[in-house]
Amino acid sequence: MLEASGLEAGYLGENVLEGVDLRVAAGEAVAVIGSNGAGKTTLFRAICGILAVSAGRVRFDGRDITGRPAHRVARAGLAYVPAERHLFPGMSVRENLLLGAYPGRPDPSVFELVFHLFPRLKERPKQAAGSLSGGEQQMLAVGRALMSRPRLLMLDEPTTGLAPKLARSAYQALRELKETGVTLLVAEQQVPLVLSLADRGYVLENGRVRLEGASEDLERNPEVRRAYLGVA
Repeated sequence: MLEASGLEAGYLGENVLEGVDLRVAAGEAVAVIGSNGAGKTTLFRAICGILAVSAGRVRFDGRDITGRPAHRVARAGLAYVPAERHLFPGMSVRENLLLGAYPGRPDPSVFELVFHLFPRLKERPKQAAGSLSGGEQQMLAVGRALMSRPRLLMLDEPTTGLAPKLARSAYQALRELKETGVTLLVAEQQVPLVLSLADRGYVLENGRVRLEGASEDLERNPEVRRAYLGVA
């Protein structure tokens, strides 16, 4: 469904990504792990059209989307949830969700899915997004992205600022979402959580793919265990 090949991108003329190759098959959950500054956010921004690509190609569903503006990438079926969430704080939960469906009409069945995955949102549709807790805001950010009925959902650090219990709940919701057929690409520093969800994973280091493989293989890899799982 998604393929990035030889991808290079960065800021102020300096590349952060150096020849990154990545693929995601339909129905998969794929993890991208790495320390702060490894290039995870840059990779996601380049894929979805927020950041210009200086070299390489991005293909989605067989079509070249390299250089397309972000709104066209989103309409093609690729939704991105940034770590910062970027909600509209003065607008209600329901209004934020409705905007996620723009420019199409909101699908009642998608509303039902969002409220099934995140019952806390169903309890407070009129509450201002800015007054929600951090965990509830993350739920709303994911729910808003789902309102566009994406075929592939990209999540950048979805557990940022969440307590461990809420982080586990978020990943339980992502497992349920995967079962509905949505393809997932997740960048994360909570490595055990994301590998428990993912079929495969990539380890980014200094803008390059350092390792890749099945999640079970990465969990057993000595480098990953030492650097990201805290065990020798």
